Amino acid sequence: MKNILIIVLISFICVSKTYSQDTEIEESNSNEYQIEGKVFAPELASDENYKNWVQNTDILLHTGNSGIFKGFLKSDGSFVINKVPSGSFILEVQNADYVYEAVRVEINNKGKFRARKVSHIQPSQVIQLPYPLKLKAMTTFRYFQQREQWKITDFLFSPMVLMMVLPLVLLVLLPKIMNDPEAKKELENMQLPGLGSEMPDMSEMLSKFLGGGTPAPKPQPSQSERSKNKKRSNNN
Repeated sequence: MKNILIIVLISFICVSKTYSQDTEIEESNSNEYQIEGKVFAPELASDENYKNWVQNTDILLHTGNSGIFKGFLKSDGSFVINKVPSGSFILEVQNADYVYEAVRVEINNKGKFRARKVSHIQPSQVIQLPYPLKLKAMTTFRYFQQREQWKITDFLFSPMVLMMVLPLVLLVLLPKIMNDPEAKKELENMQLPGLGSEMPDMSEMLSKFLGGGTPAPKPQPSQSERSKNKKRSNNN
């Protein structure tokens, strides 16, 4: 009789352990979620290019301490990442030819999803996105920089050429402008009142500057020298 009781107790303990393990597994599975969405293909020329794009596109879900979850695209461009715990994650579309915008996906303990853009400049900025995710290509990767080509405009607009050409243009145009009576009137009107008579002529200033300056004035004879010169002229 005792042996029968011992066997019943052992079987009861084993059944309770298996039941507790099953409940723990069910609870752990209930806290796991799946992230789904769709990646839209860029404009491709043929079906072969589309197949290559599907094969070469991966979905990376950065989970921080837990590591990285990886997903793959289906033939229609959709994806599903299973067994994701609750938390905040960054989802990226990895492709060698096209650039996609990263998305932050947040899952709370109740299984509610929220998606928003990732802003490295303003991390506090929240721009929500629809869920399930819909991702489109932004631009193409540029691995090589185009070599600069020589242009005649680069030569004409260089500082040395401008320093040589602009003074010549001013020397040619300014005298013509100053000889125009209408332009003179406009310049006189633009000048301050009371300074119009004192302002020198621009053409005279340019001619003096190019001629090396004005010659030194000759000394005028005094009155005594003038009278002596007159007497000499009368005697002659």
